[in-house]
Amino acid sequence: MRNQEQDRYEILRGLTSAGSRDEQLDQIGRTALEQTASLIGLDAISLYLWDDQKQVTLHLTHSVTDVQATRLTEMEDRLFDGLRREHQLVSAYMSFDGDEPYHSFTLPLRRGRNIFGAVIGLQYGERRTISEDDFLDALTGTLALHVMAASLAGTPSRDQIDKERFAAVMETAVTVNDKVNNALQAIIGTVQLLIMHREDLDDELRSQLGVIEKSATRIKRVTQGLLRLTSAKTVEYTPGTLMIDLPDLNDDSDETES
Repeated sequence: MRNQEQDRYEILRGLTSAGSRDEQLDQIGRTALEQTASLIGLDAISLYLWDDQKQVTLHLTHSVTDVQATRLTEMEDRLFDGLRREHQLVSAYMSFDGDEPYHSFTLPLRRGRNIFGAVIGLQYGERRTISEDDFLDALTGTLALHVMAASLAGTPSRDQIDKERFAAVMETAVTVNDKVNNALQAIIGTVQLLIMHREDLDDELRSQLGVIEKSATRIKRVTQGLLRLTSAKTVEYTPGTLMIDLPDLNDDSDETES
């Protein structure tokens, strides 16, 4: 018969090495729950992870029967979750009497003071879970490290963020050019025809039409400038507000485009 201390070590060793094999977090969790339940005689055991709003993002359960899994879920929903929210519960071992006495526990997954998950368990008959508190603490600590490592691995690099941002800017640029430039060309063309063919225009009106033409041409240059971007570099527009840094648009040029 294998020594239980060796079994505990093997579970923690396997859990640690699983991360280096790049196994998925849910598979690592399922394996750890199954092995732990077998080692210390749990009838059901669950792993919960939640986000900053306390919404569950992962829930894994290993149980002997569906009835036991349901009871453990009810323990979380009706007892442990409420105690965490209302009384800042961190960990607990509890025993319940009745026709079939049972015991339950909750232990946190944490980083510093931030608790982002829990392992909870259910055991019928003779209470043995409290004697395994050192092993269970080591288990939840190792699982917490896996969760944090998976979170860091899923964080996009600065280069990836920049590429995705630039792709979004270019999609916007294409849309703007498609929807705006046709209208701008109609405005510019109409103004140019008026200036060239309406000899009855007075100087003031002709000047105002020139301003319209120049402004429309500038807008067209801006939209086309978006298509010539090679990166989504930004500059500060106002304190706390950024804008895309467009290339030189030759603002002082009187050149117009037909």
